[in-house]
This record gives sequence, C-alpha cells and structure tokens, in this order.
Amino acid sequence: MSVVIAFDFGLKRTGVAVGNTVIGSATPECTLISKDELPDWNAITKLFEEWKPAQIVVGMPIELDGGENPLKKRIDRFCNQIQGRYNIAVDQENEQFTSIEAAQRLKQLRQSGRKQKITKDEVDKIAASIILENWMRKNAFS
Repeated sequence: MSVVIAFDFGLKRTGVAVGNTVIGSATPECTLISKDELPDWNAITKLFEEWKPAQIVVGMPIELDGGENPLKKRIDRFCNQIQGRYNIAVDQENEQFTSIEAAQRLKQLRQSGRKQKITKDEVDKIAASIILENWMRKNAFS
C-alpha cells in the first residue's frame, strides 16, 4: 500500500487529504462542495484517477459519550458507495476534535505571519489530513 485518500465528510463540504504510507505523510488536498447534500462524485472520480489510491479513510464522528452521531448513517452510506463505485477498501477513523485541531493549526500560522483569513474550506481539508495522520499512526505507517 502507498497512496491513501482521506475524507472529512460533510453535507455541505468534504475535506480531502492525500497520504503516502511509505513515508508516512498526509497533505491537505482540496475541499469538495456537496450538491443537495450529496457528494461530488465527478470530483471524487477525478481524484481517484489522479492519485490511484490503494486505501480510503473516512472520518467518523463519535459522540463524547460513545453514542452514535447523527451523521453516522450518511457517512456509512458514503463509505459503501465508495467501495461499490471504485472497488477500493474503505476504513473509518475517529474524527473527534479534528476540525478544532485544524483551526488551531491555522491560527498558529496566522500568529507566525500568515495574513489570509481562515476559511471553512481550509479547516475541512486540514481536518482530513489530521484524520489520515491519526489513521497512519494507529496503523503504524508513520
């Protein structure tokens, strides 16, 4: 295995990161805009054609009390659709607090001289890279 694509799924936006298990890297790639709360399958297909991933990781929000998040069914469906459409293995990784960590990383960049405003698109794709970093760490790829 080497190329892995991670998704921080959302009904409005889905952050995407690309990683390499050989070197243990995860890089924010883009944020896809959903259409009527549905994934942008054309953009996802283009990503898969470009990167040819061996594995997909999708963030799954877990409630603090361990309960089921309202998005769980939508995310499970997204995972099943990826497996069905592209015949690629899909794993889920806890995404709890990744958007908060992503925003903190961006704030640190601003404190070190970055002038651009922090956008939700940036937070989403950085959250996807954090999901992927956590998954690789858990699976001992980094």
